[in-house]
Amino acid sequence: MNFENKIAIIVKNDLLNWQKLNVASFLASSVAINFPETHGKPFINASQSEYLPFIKQPILIYKADDQPQMDRVFSRAKERNLSIGIYPYSLFSTKNEEQNHLEMSKLTDDCSSLVGIVIYGENKKVNKALDGLMFHS
Repeated sequence: MNFENKIAIIVKNDLLNWQKLNVASFLASSVAINFPETHGKPFINASQSEYLPFIKQPILIYKADDQPQMDRVFSRAKERNLSIGIYPYSLFSTKNEEQNHLEMSKLTDDCSSLVGIVIYGENKKVNKALDGLMFHS
């Protein structure tokens, strides 16, 4: 199935495994929250139990091997006016939403030590922003 838009998450490869999973899950949730058209329907199994829906389309996860790769993707996504969610390294030291907002308010686009990015938008534009990145393994 082809989708008009693409959801891509880029995670810095040198993070610990738990950090990679944490970053990917928070970034995926930001797309689900902000773009209702990505929501699927709740699941109902044969027992008639209802379960939470998924996002309707695949989320592709890429790796950035270093900070320059991460910064390049971020810059290219901004240039293409894509919807972007960010996860700076400093959020690993926060404990709640209030602290997250405080920490984010201290950062600039030029100096944010990103370890994760989610990009949502037109397939072609997302692909251009991701140019050269490999899937996470």
